[in-house]
Amino acid sequence: MTTAPSGDPVAVLAAAVPPHVRRVCATLAEAGHEAVTVGGAVRDALLGREPGDWDVATSARPEQVLALFAHCIPTGLQHGTVTVVTGRGEASHVEVTTFRGEGTYSDGRRPDTVQFGVALRDDLARRDLVVNAMAFDPAHRLLHDPFGGLADLAARRLRAVGPTGDAFVDAVARFTEDGLRAMRVVRFAAVLEFDVDADTARGIAQPSVLASLAKVSRERVADELRKLLAAPRPSRGLRIAEAVGIVASILPAVAAVIVDVAAWLARVDDAVPEARLAALLADLGRPGPRVERAVERDVEAILRALKLSSGEVAATARLVAVAKPALVGDDPALRRLLADVARPLAASAVSLWRASGELAIADRAAAILARGDALATADLAVGGKQLIEALALAPGPAVGALLARLLDRVLVEPSLNTRDGLLAEARVHVDATKTS
Repeated sequence: MTTAPSGDPVAVLAAAVPPHVRRVCATLAEAGHEAVTVGGAVRDALLGREPGDWDVATSARPEQVLALFAHCIPTGLQHGTVTVVTGRGEASHVEVTTFRGEGTYSDGRRPDTVQFGVALRDDLARRDLVVNAMAFDPAHRLLHDPFGGLADLAARRLRAVGPTGDAFVDAVARFTEDGLRAMRVVRFAAVLEFDVDADTARGIAQPSVLASLAKVSRERVADELRKLLAAPRPSRGLRIAEAVGIVASILPAVAAVIVDVAAWLARVDDAVPEARLAALLADLGRPGPRVERAVERDVEAILRALKLSSGEVAATARLVAVAKPALVGDDPALRRLLADVARPLAASAVSLWRASGELAIADRAAAILARGDALATADLAVGGKQLIEALALAPGPAVGALLARLLDRVLVEPSLNTRDGLLAEARVHVDATKTS
């Protein structure tokens, strides 16, 4: 659990800022410019979390930054960003962005125009949340907190930032500009284990914000969803996402079938991380003893629309297709189901069943996996080469068909999975084929 800030925040930040970032700020300050670290690294350092990238904001214009440092990459000059290279490797890179104001966001993601020359307070006011709108000046050991970020960290609260100070008004403005900010809020709620301010949540639910979210690339949305689902308790963010309409926006088919929100949230929390995306979509499943191919195809289409990787799509679709195994009877039937799932996903399937309340099936399946019962031809005690040598068979498709038949027998009776037992079964089948 993320802890609230403690101790002297200036001392905490002074100790946390890496030396190469301090040097960049010092060079800018010596040239007469303001230079501060901003954003998530400041927040995380104050929370005792490991900060990510340390970004610098400055009053210097991009051309002035380029003139001050020997090695720079003009990352995004039109938006005021220069990457200063302080050493070898990407870890030495520092993004330096000029204080700026912004015009309209016609694409719901990036400003059409930016204005340089604004004050630090105005630059901070254009960010998303109060806890992300703090800045630290390492050269002068000054913490800039014009909107109450420290208080929000102590209160474990996520509140929209902006010039009006009205969380609802600022939320609508900030999140309509950039639709991804709404996803970031619910992700932060889960990852930081913070509550979302009621007025901020009300702002996210406005049609203009959800319309902006719909414009954001699905890859960016999927990335935020992954981070949310990796949190200790994804429900902290998903509860808000469902209530304000984010789930309906990004996963309308899922939102349409959620009957019990509390059960849905608990299932996602209780599943192992590898099964959480499937737990999110599990209400799309249908009860049955085998993989539901129609469900699998439907889920694949949903996930492809989110631009997930082919591996994520295939694995999650297969898990959702077996999410409701209510009609599975005896252990042979359960072994067939696990064989359909495939061993690499079997443990995730067990976790999903357990998280869904299918405890008896989950326990039986876990026992099958623990015993090491064969679930694929690769698990059999004989392979194709051994069958060919022992039975004088010609290589070809018939050998693969024979292995599949042996697996079918072993799924019913695992004790047959010995070399002698399988070769005896194979001889009986081959002899019967020859005489038929």
